Amino acid sequence: MERQPCVYILASGRVGTIYIGVTSDLIARLHQHRAGTVPWFTSKYSVDRLVRFELFGTMEQAIAREKRLKRWRREWKLNLIESDNPDWLDLAVGLGFEAPRLDVRKSGC
Repeated sequence: MERQPCVYILASGRVGTIYIGVTSDLIARLHQHRAGTVPWFTSKYSVDRLVRFELFGTMEQAIAREKRLKRWRREWKLNLIESDNPDWLDLAVGLGFEAPRLDVRKSGC
């Protein structure tokens, strides 16, 4: 995947903690989140599974979408994720990342 403005949603597990972010390089950002190299919210709460992403033509469009999504109610965010990813699969696997290890604390069961 080449560099392109993107809004992405990470989750700690099915219906767990979610994080919405924006980047122009999704692959590099996913590496940062998964490695926990920066002490962000996502590393503190083990939010590392890519459950949704949307590509945009410009960074301005992506930032505007991110801001809108962050204002949404949690229920709306969950419905958005499940509209395209009902099983909460880690979409990063399709981008070349290893499948996450099963962690029962994050399974949401």
